[in-house]
Amino acid sequence: MEQRLVGSSGLRVSELGLGTMTWGRDTDALDAADQVRDFLDAGGTLVDTAASYGGGDAERVLGSLLDGQVDRADVVLCTKAGLVRGRDGVRADTSRRSLLGGLDASLARLGTDHVDLFVVHTPDAATPPGEVAHTLQHVVSSGRARYVGVSNHPAWASSHLTGLLAGTPAPLVALQLEYSLVRRDAERDALPAARALGQGLLAWSPLGRGVLTGKYRGAVPSDSRAASPHLGAFVSEHLDARATAVVEAVATAAAGLGRAPHEVALAWLLARTDVASAVVGARTPAQLRASLAALDLALPAELYDALDDVSAPDAGQPERWDGAAPL
Repeated sequence: MEQRLVGSSGLRVSELGLGTMTWGRDTDALDAADQVRDFLDAGGTLVDTAASYGGGDAERVLGSLLDGQVDRADVVLCTKAGLVRGRDGVRADTSRRSLLGGLDASLARLGTDHVDLFVVHTPDAATPPGEVAHTLQHVVSSGRARYVGVSNHPAWASSHLTGLLAGTPAPLVALQLEYSLVRRDAERDALPAARALGQGLLAWSPLGRGVLTGKYRGAVPSDSRAASPHLGAFVSEHLDARATAVVEAVATAAAGLGRAPHEVALAWLLARTDVASAVVGARTPAQLRASLAALDLALPAELYDALDDVSAPDAGQPERWDGAAPL
């Protein structure tokens, strides 16, 4: 598996990352162990988790694997903090107390003294950006993390934080965003900003929350995420008419190549120069093996361009800019 640099940093990650959002809830410890084994055997390194996944259970499962079954040195470990659960549900909290407390709890569950990449999970309008920046500097200087990044932040927020961290030992090196053939709005400003600032993209949900596998063409399988009480609304966002047209184009392309739709979708994404890693969140070992099978596929240029056209995002505001002078 290809190893890629994250932006202009020296951090190297595998082109496919292993997501753990379902671990401890829909994926048990035995299936998680099989996933890690297959992933590492294929040359994978980046394992992505978060304090909020399964209320910490995803990290507990991963920590149990790092305790004797997996060599910590073989894994580029990423976790996230900044989402907390209270009596009123889940809310954003990126205060110093929350981020440091969340990271320390994650390290305990993972059974390690540091993560390779620590990511602020979501923006929090109530916490001053300067406080977040100082906290991230402390995370690196204290040895809890080697690199830092942000997830799901708009371009202005990540750019502001980048400026606050410029010239410190903790530059912002990674940006985690949803990015796939059915979700390309990051191209309007978030990706151009990240490119200009030397940040690499870790693309989450590269298969469009599962719809780019083609499994939802015509019906919703009873054992799928879309039929799940806790993930149904998450998937349904990509079951609209526009996404359906993209899925049909991917399925047509896959049939012509004799490959599976998800392989075509991943091949398109991995050809994007902004993408350091596509983080796949497989529920089962079989689903992960199916994603790994896509690594040998390079799309013909004309097919890549056709998919690029059919999935192009609306210009929106701010409009996309290709570098040409405006009329």
